[in-house]
Amino acid sequence: MSSTFLSFDLSSVQPEHDAPSPEKVIAGDPRFTTWNLEEAENGTLFAGVWESTPGKWRIAYDEWEYCTIISGVSVITGDDGTATTVRAGDSFILRPGFNGIWEVKETTRKQYVIKLP
Repeated sequence: MSSTFLSFDLSSVQPEHDAPSPEKVIAGDPRFTTWNLEEAENGTLFAGVWESTPGKWRIAYDEWEYCTIISGVSVITGDDGTATTVRAGDSFILRPGFNGIWEVKETTRKQYVIKLP
């Protein structure tokens, strides 16, 4: 395939393992696995797959992120109190300035595209 086509083939990358900063964790012991498949535009564009085990933590976005949930259930609550449950098949955008809480109810896996300012 050409160099301008990228398949989301997780076997082509080594996963990274991480967790939210301890000061951001509200409940549980969430653990992240990330398969970053693309880094472009001088490190300002990323695409891949992210997965988290159950837990609840604070989030603050300076970037644009487009997501499609592949599996699991999460609740994303903005600082304004609006809670949205996302599950397999749901797609959404988190815009710069979004602050709130991400709660993984069931291990959640998403595809993402992130664009930094």
